[in-house]
Amino acid sequence: MKEALTNPGFLAAVPIGLLFLFGFIGPLALVVAFSFMPASTFSLMQMPTLQNYADIFANSYYISFVLSLFLAAVTVAILLVICYPLAVALVRVFGKKGAVLTLLITAPLFVADNLRLTGWMLFFVKGGVLPGTLGLIGIEMESILYTTGATLFGLVYIYLPFMLFPMVLGVSMVPPQAREAAFDLGATRFQILKEVDIPLAMPGIMMGALMCFILTAGAITEAKVMGGTAVVTIAQDIQKEFTFAQNWPRGSALSVLMILLAGALSLTLLKRIDLDSIFGRK
Repeated sequence: MKEALTNPGFLAAVPIGLLFLFGFIGPLALVVAFSFMPASTFSLMQMPTLQNYADIFANSYYISFVLSLFLAAVTVAILLVICYPLAVALVRVFGKKGAVLTLLITAPLFVADNLRLTGWMLFFVKGGVLPGTLGLIGIEMESILYTTGATLFGLVYIYLPFMLFPMVLGVSMVPPQAREAAFDLGATRFQILKEVDIPLAMPGIMMGALMCFILTAGAITEAKVMGGTAVVTIAQDIQKEFTFAQNWPRGSALSVLMILLAGALSLTLLKRIDLDSIFGRK
């Protein structure tokens, strides 16, 4: 034990270990503990109960859970279709110019999400840029804001870079020699895409899909700005319980369920992702 305490590696790991303990494990443990406290209490000095979880399943919270998962799944599907051709273009077509395009794609990340979404809100709102422009040529268009479609648009717009960059890593992992060999053996472009490109790029694709699914399932800004009160996600329910309802135990219970769902999905998919290949360790 004494040797471990004087080991340079152990001493170097102490600061990050303390940060991990008090910055991640500690708050997470508090959320879990609060989820077993009686409703509308602000103290952990109570008898544990499962009533919060029973209330969640007895009430209509499952609607926001299902809606959040549905939006996350559809967003990931749309991003897969959009980002794969972009990733291929950045890696194989544009070459050195791909760095400029990458910079253009990442530039919006330096602006807060709510500001960017407010711009789109002004674009889509009734009397805004799009309906107003169409009105000039005689086409009447109602506002598409505060709908599931508008929320989905906001999610796709915000999280496109989070899908694109892992996918670029995945596409860059496909050796050109493997594609050339497949062509020499008479494979069609579709066969190469199916048998070579996608399987070899799958680690990056799965990492991007996992990241985007978890982020969109817990997204709140996009639903509040683009969906208003018509689209209520689980993140909005959690925020409501912690703020307006002042019911920390129920908010904690909802948070724990989301953490368990995200954790189970992450562990399942991470077992199928070769992180060593992605980070070039083999």
